[in-house]
Parts: sequence; structure tokens; C-alpha cells
Amino acid sequence: MTSASLSTLRYRVGVDVGGTHTDMVLVDTLTGAYRVEKLPSTLHNQSVAVIEGLGRFLALGIAADEIGAFAHGTTVTTNALLEMKGARIGVLINAHMSGILEVQTQGRDGVSPFDHFFRRPEPLARPKFVREIGGRIDYLGHEFEPLDEDAVRRSARELADSGVTSFAVCFVFSFMNAAHEVRAAQIIREVAPGAFVSRSSAVLPRIREWPRFSTTMLNAYLAPALARYCGGLSDGLDSIGIHTKQRFLMQSNGGVMPLVADAETHTVRTLLSGPAAGVRGAAVLLGKEQGWANIVTMDVGGTSCDLAFIENGEPLEQAEGLIDGRVVGVPALDVVTIPAGGGSIAQVNSGGMLEVGPHSMGASPGPACYGRGGDRATVTDADVVCGALNPDYFLGGRAKLDVDAARAAIARHVATPMGVDVSVAASGIVRMVNARIVDSIRVEAAKRGIDLTGFTLVPFGGAGPVHAAQVAQQLGIPRVLVPPNPGAFSALGLLCTDVQHDYLRSDLRDMSELVPQDVSRNYDDLRAQSVAELAAEGIDAKGVTYVRDMDLRYAGQGYELRVSLAGLADPVGAEDISEMSRRFHVQHAAQHGHCAPDAGVELVSYRLRALAPMPKYRSQRLVVTNPATPQPRGLRALVLGPVETVDATIWRRDDLHPGWSMPGPAIVEQVDATSIVPSGWRVRCDDFGNLLIERIVA
Repeated sequence: MTSASLSTLRYRVGVDVGGTHTDMVLVDTLTGAYRVEKLPSTLHNQSVAVIEGLGRFLALGIAADEIGAFAHGTTVTTNALLEMKGARIGVLINAHMSGILEVQTQGRDGVSPFDHFFRRPEPLARPKFVREIGGRIDYLGHEFEPLDEDAVRRSARELADSGVTSFAVCFVFSFMNAAHEVRAAQIIREVAPGAFVSRSSAVLPRIREWPRFSTTMLNAYLAPALARYCGGLSDGLDSIGIHTKQRFLMQSNGGVMPLVADAETHTVRTLLSGPAAGVRGAAVLLGKEQGWANIVTMDVGGTSCDLAFIENGEPLEQAEGLIDGRVVGVPALDVVTIPAGGGSIAQVNSGGMLEVGPHSMGASPGPACYGRGGDRATVTDADVVCGALNPDYFLGGRAKLDVDAARAAIARHVATPMGVDVSVAASGIVRMVNARIVDSIRVEAAKRGIDLTGFTLVPFGGAGPVHAAQVAQQLGIPRVLVPPNPGAFSALGLLCTDVQHDYLRSDLRDMSELVPQDVSRNYDDLRAQSVAELAAEGIDAKGVTYVRDMDLRYAGQGYELRVSLAGLADPVGAEDISEMSRRFHVQHAAQHGHCAPDAGVELVSYRLRALAPMPKYRSQRLVVTNPATPQPRGLRALVLGPVETVDATIWRRDDLHPGWSMPGPAIVEQVDATSIVPSGWRVRCDDFGNLLIERIVA
């Protein structure tokens, strides 16, 4: 599989599965044109909607063998974790070390220390499925005590007989010497041939036991579900004649990996698969290609709102994160998810106050206005009642929204209990969800030292453009950029990525004692691992580029910073090691407000990112000859607050062309989303077909 071979294939498909809808994009690489399909998600088996959508593309007369690449953002692993529907796992851990599964870090990850009702998440492995194994590797990587192979064999047999289908092998200091974990995995495969085995030394070879063990157990818990899904999806693709081997899954780090990637090591890298695609698309299409360097992305779907920041054209990343209160130690784009989507349920709580979320009606039965049996009031119902959505033009007219059902749901669950008019209740729901998004963006920006007045808000997802301008107005963000197909933007983002693998090796050393040859040897070892893995996935290593980073800290610190080696020699020299330390001091000062240039600096881990380039979708400038003057499609009453109702001019986005401009209040409708332009703002169409909604400066 090479990027050169991909360039000759005509069509590429991107698929993003959300909680309510599955968005699909078919790109014609010859013309740059693309087609969008949007259909209800089939959450019991996401591949059902995927195959149905592909069938719609094939029905256009496109030959299946012309589809040369398929990229997929999935929530299979995320849903399995949140719903606790992963595999029954067994854990093999060192003798006298099982207490770490309860103690963890003694901290309250992501939880306030003042929460007196704090409880740790439910364990992924019940105590009776945990086995302590004799044997020990010391902190230098030397064997201190031989592995008790009989105990491994006996434990594996007992656990397999108890229904365990996936194993997590978690031994201390395995990142220094993986021999015991490798041998334990071999024995497990002999005893339980069909079982999955996740080794901590393969999943996350870095210091600190709990992040490594937590990540490995998550991988073991979710690997069978992902492998089962990928197998079924591959069979589905084959069944409709799409036999291309260029099949990719989105990863949390903003790159893709082949569908055939090893689930025993890579599953945990897909936990933020869905949100990452849109962020990557914004960074590539809007940042690198169109020059919008500083962006806040706001992806509002049916269940949640995903927020991320792109600074100087690059999305912010995190080396470690939390999913449902569980530590995940793999690199990921820095995406914050809040329960604020179109399907978020609105209700009055026991104190008589309005609540929106965190629960959602999802795709089935969905909001009351969908007419599928839902009877709870949701944000989408409120948008319909407020006039933001056209009930006769939902999904381009393929579906109609039931306004009466929306009003009845809001009346029953919100307006009547609060003693207010339905329109007032609906506007309250909208303002409540907007306030939640505003507060989250403001807090997350402050954490990262970001001045929002220099950023552009980019909304996507089906519900993003409806709320974006009002969110920007409250945050003081001067501009909103709505891409041409916001509802399918994440699906398009999947076609703007490279195959991307991250490699890590911990080796705690004082920087003053670091030998350049040792540094080069470690990076060479990681490169060799990359070449072997890419070859196993059918990817030619020619053309692969590598990005080197180091995790550094002040001696004795409990955390480290990721420092880039960009621009330094390869292999490194003595002067490059000094430069790494200098960069660390500068980065520490920028991130924490202080540094200690005279203090000792320690190397914690080597990091290497391998990027195998794939053909990408490129931004297309619109070429319009003799454009017809766009004509409004009428007026609609738009409720913007309890005492503010305006007549908004309605426009169809397909009618607009570069140079068109109009002051608000206005509503721009399209197949996959609706954009709202409040009073005091102006909307214009740029050369790429983006809608720029900007505050009018007197």
C-alpha cells in the first residue's frame, strides 16, 4: 500500500458515525467534487448504516471497484466503554501488586477534591479475575526474579474456563524489559488460543504503573468489540463489491490506522476517533490551506458537543487523558466533550429549575419532532419551535419535522411545570444549551492561556451552525466560519489525514549525562519498530516522515512536558542535547509562568511519530460564471429570547456564490445544517464557499 498507488484511484469515502446520524462523503479525486449522504445511525451495529450509505453512492452509477479508499470514524469503543459492554477480561499482575488496581494514583482524576460523593468508576476486571504472578524485573530492566510460568499457565486456564476472552498482562518495569510479559503472552495463547492478549509493554511502554495498567486494561476490555466490528465491516464492504484494501480507522491522535491494525495494541487509540476527524479537517482545510491559523472548533451533534483549539494552524494535543473517569495514556487531540447536543433532553428538576442534558434521546427514538415515538423535549425541538429550523426542509426535504409534537413535548415537560409560554420555554432551552457551551469554551480557553478575541469559531455537526453565532456573541469572538457542508465536515476531515502511528520508550536519565549515541540508538529502535509495523499493515515505509519529541521534566517533578526536536540534527549531537534542555525551560515558562534554568533536567521518554502520507482532499475555490443574483426564500419568525422575536430572511445555501453578503437577522438553510445570523451580524460567502458570519462594527 503506497500513497502513489492511491493517487490513481478515483473515489475516496469518509464516514463519520454520530449518536444520531451517520455522515458520509464521496470524493471524486479527478474533479475535487464530493457528494454527501446523511442517514440515521444504527447504534446496535454501526456498519448497517455505513453499508446502506455506500449503497446509495453505488446507486448513482459509481462502480464499486472505483472506490479506492475508505476512512471511518467510529464510536464503537467509546460506546462499549460508556455502556460497560466490553469483554470479560482477566488481569495478570506481579505478586503483591494487585492493590494498585484499587489504589490507582490515590488521586481523583478529573473530579473536585470537595466532592464528598466521589466514587471510582466500576472496575474493568472483577477481583476474582485478577491473578498475581511470581517474577520481577527491576527498575534497570534486569531480571530480579524468574517468571513463574506454571502460575501463568494455571491462571490462564482458570480464567479461560471462567469465561475470560481477553487478557491484560501488566508487569512492573516491563517498559525496561518486556521479556516476562512476552513469555506470559505466549503461554496464554497456548492455553487459550482464541483469546486476545494485551501487554502493557506493547500498549504503552512508559513509566508510571497506573496509567500503563489502566490503558492496557482498557485495550483488553475493548479489543474484542473493535475486532468484531472491523471484521463485520470488512465483510460488508466485500459483500457490495468494495474490495479495496485501503480501509482506515480514525485514531484519537488525528491520524488514521489500517482497519487490519493489531487490535491487541491499537484499540485504545480509537477512543476519541469520532471527534478527532473534524478537528483534523479544520486544521488542514481551514488552517493550512486557507490561512485561518487560530480556530475554536465546535462540533455539535445529536448527543454531545466536542470542543477543540487550533493554534497557529496546529491542533492542541494531550499525552494523557480521561475517558469516563479512566486514565488513557495514549496521545490524542485535545478535545473536550460536553453533554450538549440536539438530542439533549430538557426538563424541570425537583427544584423547579430548567435542566438541559446530560441525557440524550439519541437517534432512536430521537427528538419529539422526528415523529419516531420520542416524547421528551430536546434542544432540536426547541430550535424548531423558535423558528431556527424549517420543518419542511430537514435533510433537504427528505424528512419533515413535526412542530406540533415539539410544542407538545416542551409544553408538557418544561412550559407547564414552569408556568410560562411554550415559546418562552423553547428560547430558555436554547439559551441554556448555549450557556453551557459558552462556559465550557471560556474555561477551557483560560486553562490553555488562549485569548478568544483572536480566534475564529468554526461550528460543524448538524446542530453547530444553529447555535454558533449566539455562542460567539457571548464569548466576544468576532467571527464564525461555517464550512460548505458542516453536517458532514467530520466525514470530510477523515479524507485529510495520514496514516499515523505513535511510538514511545521510557528511559529515565539526567540530561547532563545523556550520550548522543544512546539518543540516536533509541530513535533508531523506534524507527525499526515503525517500519516493521507499517510493513505488517501493508504500507510501504518509503516516503514515511518521522517527528521526534522528548518528555522532559525537572529532576523529581511528578509530571513532564513534551518537547519537540524539530530542526535538530538527526542523529543528534552534544549541542542538540543542550538545546533540548533550553527548549524545555522556555516551554515550562510559557506553560506554567516560571522556569528554573539552573535546575537539573531529566529525560523521561522518547517519542516518535511516523506519518505515512495519504492523498488528501484539498479545498476547492468556487468558479462561478455569470452568477444569478440570489433571491430570498421568504421570511420566518425567529425567537432569539423571551422578549426578542425577529423576522429573519431565509436563504438557500446552494443559491449563494462568492461575494454575496447580507446583514442579519437571516437564516441560511442547506441539506445538512442551518446557520443562524443574528441582528448586528453580517454573513458573506468567500471564495471557498465558506459562510463568514461577522459582527458588524459601527
